[in-house]
Amino acid sequence: QVQLVQSGGGSVQVGGSLRLSCTASRYTYCLGWFRQAPGKEREGVASIRPTSGITSYGDYVKGRVSISRDNTKNTVYLQMNSLKPEDTAMYYCMASTFNCAREDTAVSWGQGTQVTVSS
Repeated sequence: QVQLVQSGGGSVQVGGSLRLSCTASRYTYCLGWFRQAPGKEREGVASIRPTSGITSYGDYVKGRVSISRDNTKNTVYLQMNSLKPEDTAMYYCMASTFNCAREDTAVSWGQGTQVTVSS
């Protein structure tokens, strides 16, 4: 089973930026980011296929978030800009063998990292 280790996150002011990282123990078909705020369901943020570079984004983060990868390190990055209070959540990296936009296809999850945006 692939292991995922996350880093980054923290607290920022509204309008600030953060970068999250997720390193996989081996190659995976795709990697994605989900988030879960207190009292809310987990929702997809972004995903990427490392080989092709094809990306997808949730509508609520488009234009503010960018996902990228470094295949030499089996690492994906989530750059988040213009952060809003509603972006406050626990962010999770996930790996899937065929669709990283769907959490029910996950074969592995990262440990989670908190992002807090304050006004």
